[in-house]
Amino acid sequence: MKNIVIIGGSRGIGKALAIQLSEDHRVLVLARSIEKLQEMQETSPSDNLMIGAVDLSAPNLRDYLSTLISSYFDQVDVLINNAGYLVNKPFLDLTEKDIEDSFATNVFGLIQSCQAAVPLMEKQGGHIVNIGSMGGFQGSSKFAGLSVYSASKSAVAGFSECLAEELNDKNIQVNCLALGAAQTEMLEEAFPGYEALVSAEEMAQFIA
Repeated sequence: MKNIVIIGGSRGIGKALAIQLSEDHRVLVLARSIEKLQEMQETSPSDNLMIGAVDLSAPNLRDYLSTLISSYFDQVDVLINNAGYLVNKPFLDLTEKDIEDSFATNVFGLIQSCQAAVPLMEKQGGHIVNIGSMGGFQGSSKFAGLSVYSASKSAVAGFSECLAEELNDKNIQVNCLALGAAQTEMLEEAFPGYEALVSAEEMAQFIA
């Protein structure tokens, strides 16, 4: 039984992933919406599901996460950075807040989450899984309106490769999964009416 931290798990892929992994592992799920997390915990058949609130754009995020995660686990085996922020707007319509919020969640929050978890992995090793996107993969098909989202996911891919090299001697693996579209609330909000070929549950099963 592993100690797993999922950041971004109140809905969509993260929620499905938390439910699946908590069948056999201890899972701490962190997200902005504590109400949705409480609802998930109350309806979960597993006693291994723990929850906590986090705002990835908050100041002193690294220290906050370190304290919060340490209150549940002495050792973290797996960190899954699943939180995502998607804005679908024409480039010239993007506001400064759109850009800041995208990078605060998709990049800055993700990096500080790794900083908080790595010290709890150093004794026995561990695995960091950063959820990226095919939109952030160089050479893939791109979509109008997703310039900032794709740019942020490109940053996640580059960061993950560098972090994997830096943590190699600590027996900590780092992967970035460049996922395609899955039918989630975030996708529906950004692309109303679009139907993906993969469900959130199917994508969660792949990640698990």
